[in-house]
Amino acid sequence: MKIIDAHFHFADFPGFDDLARAAGHENTAAHLEKEYKRLGIVCGVVMGNRTLALEDRHYPPFMRYCIGLDRFVAAGTDHTQQLELVEAHLQRPECVGLKLYPGYNYFYVYDPVMDPFFELAAKYHKPVAVHTGLTATDNALLKYSHPFTLDEAATRHRNVQLVMCHIGNPLLESAIAVLEKNQNVAVDLSGLLEGKIADMPRFLKQKEWYVKTLAGWLEYAGLWDRVMFGTDWPLANLEDYIAFTKAIVPEEHWEDVFWKNAARIYQIGPLP
Repeated sequence: MKIIDAHFHFADFPGFDDLARAAGHENTAAHLEKEYKRLGIVCGVVMGNRTLALEDRHYPPFMRYCIGLDRFVAAGTDHTQQLELVEAHLQRPECVGLKLYPGYNYFYVYDPVMDPFFELAAKYHKPVAVHTGLTATDNALLKYSHPFTLDEAATRHRNVQLVMCHIGNPLLESAIAVLEKNQNVAVDLSGLLEGKIADMPRFLKQKEWYVKTLAGWLEYAGLWDRVMFGTDWPLANLEDYIAFTKAIVPEEHWEDVFWKNAARIYQIGPLP
């Protein structure tokens, strides 16, 4: 079975080397490519951070990327330069979408100031991925990353595919409600594990309530054509993440969740 990692990070951020080691990996392209090949992961989608500079976005052939708007300044600012750079990225075939970080940057994704960015996504038929749920830093604000914020954005921009990253974890009930209501919303399952799991069966037993709750909400919705595998690497171990995803997704939906949905939503192909 082929696999697409629909959500990971690839950068020289401070602490990434330590995160990768804690997960049993090395924070290098060579190591990642080797592990991808070993595990059958044929492609990964980088969720971009830092600048919008075109020269900063050159990745190995087994990667695609979403250009990350993580320095957004809200209403009252001239966004002309940002829009020009985002459009230049979206014109590239290897750029498969736009990534927003509202909780970290204090804006609502449905704010009209975001309309020009959604219009660009619609123009180039590329999705908008949004960080939702818990944040990695305590100076972020959860009200901006709540899954319900995507409900209004999805309603205002019906011609744009949205991706709710991290399935809004741990706000699963809200996330599933937004997914069920809005046909132009998909979710990825990234960011649910951290580090290396020494004993996966024991871990699944210890986290039985959470695992059953997550699996239950996914089964309740039954929208397996809009659920994507993702790891949030280097946060988590790749092999662990595959095993964890198989524990919460019924086997008959593995092909959709592990690669077909991402290939369609992020327009990745052809794949080996």
